[in-house]
Amino acid sequence: MFITARSVLLALEVLSATVSVPIVNLGYARYQGSVDTATNITSFLGIRYAAPPVGGLRWAAPQPPLTVSGVQQATTQPNECNQAVIGNSPTNPFESTSLRKRAISQSEDCLFLNVYTPGSEMVATSAGGLPVVVWIHGGGYTEGAISEFNGADLIIESSYGVIAVLLQYRLGLFGFLPGEAVKEGGALNAGLLDQNYALQWVQTYISSFGGDPTKVTIWGESAGAGSVIQHIVAHGGNTQPPLFRTAMTSSTASRPQYNYNDRIPEMLYSEVVNGTNCASSSDTLSCLRAADVNTLQTLNYNINVNDFFGMFAFVPVVDGTFISERPTVTIRKGRLNGNYLLAVTNSHEGVTFVNQSMTLDVADYVKTLFPNFGPAQVAGAVALYQNYGSNVNQASLVIGESIIVCPTYYLLLGFGERAWKGEFAIPPGLHGNDIPYYFTSYGYTPGDITPSWTSWQHDLTEMKFNKTFAGAPDVHTFKTDSALLERCAYWLSVSAYSAQ
Repeated sequence: MFITARSVLLALEVLSATVSVPIVNLGYARYQGSVDTATNITSFLGIRYAAPPVGGLRWAAPQPPLTVSGVQQATTQPNECNQAVIGNSPTNPFESTSLRKRAISQSEDCLFLNVYTPGSEMVATSAGGLPVVVWIHGGGYTEGAISEFNGADLIIESSYGVIAVLLQYRLGLFGFLPGEAVKEGGALNAGLLDQNYALQWVQTYISSFGGDPTKVTIWGESAGAGSVIQHIVAHGGNTQPPLFRTAMTSSTASRPQYNYNDRIPEMLYSEVVNGTNCASSSDTLSCLRAADVNTLQTLNYNINVNDFFGMFAFVPVVDGTFISERPTVTIRKGRLNGNYLLAVTNSHEGVTFVNQSMTLDVADYVKTLFPNFGPAQVAGAVALYQNYGSNVNQASLVIGESIIVCPTYYLLLGFGERAWKGEFAIPPGLHGNDIPYYFTSYGYTPGDITPSWTSWQHDLTEMKFNKTFAGAPDVHTFKTDSALLERCAYWLSVSAYSAQ
């Protein structure tokens, strides 16, 4: 039998005829996705969920997208939000001090999300639709984009049992500019409001993709997990109507969260104003809105890269509205958004955020990390870690536990018997090492393991995910270290000073 060019074309025509290319009508726009016939997963890339936050909408709450006619092709990754990098003062071995070339264009016009569905047609089940998992990317509220992740991975790992939504939000200076002037003339925590708006979008539109809006799980890693905390405590832990049922955190990052008009946020706002020559303006925020985006982006990058090593300059603040108080205060009250929590930390969270080659004094490090600490708070923290190896190792434990590990346990206490805890310990177990095990397009192939897993409150039991020297999965339970919980109790006792 001979295969001719004509027979190949006919075969392709038959194949294309059997695989419908879905179009979803959202009212304000119609989007046509694409079907991956190899995986039988449909993707809708670059769906606009809010108007471009430019001009007068810069540092404003997200607004509805404009209505557009015709069918919009949702087949390419959207612009990513303007990027910066982790602080590297005095030195940073991980980043260059020049803007990196990236495959995706950066833009202020970046409020997009990607939706992935199993199959080639969005057909709701008799039970009302598939559960939905919403992924919030990390990057210190300063960098990251949805183009870095393939939502199809989550569908495959769930045996085609979920719909995946990946969202973008304003970052850095554009998403988290603090200060009294922003409170009066704009929107504080614009990046968090973007996320909240995207979650509202899910409630309104996900049924059009075959999803059930009553079965939404929000999940993030690092600053994405920190964002999950923000939504758990939003509106004093009582967001109505509810936007999600379950929360998942991977390496929760709960950095100092000052009141919007505290000393440090106002210093940051002044630095932005001075850097754009707006200091003499009678309305500095309007002046900033009129500033050239490239000027702002250069400032955004420089302020972040010159921040203390391992830290990020632009992060959420207590705005008095969406976030009414420090997260630990709300968490201790026990009134929280969401019904269930699954939390995972990595075994060596802090190493990435400390210059491992730097000679440092632990007391100076603690004071620099938490500038509102007085001598008593610094001394207390230093005493906790004085028997834990070198000064660099102590510093790694300080930042890893105070900002990532301990806030996770605060959440576990807040959710009580409705919370489960895991630890990712596959060597080296650094911050972010677990991501390729969620998004397997990065090349890892996790085992299909479903262990019996009790809630954390039940005897402080956690699940450890490791592997043997031979590479076989090693998954087993263990009990949380009591000494770690004692250190976490100390960090909670000084949270008014650490602004957590």
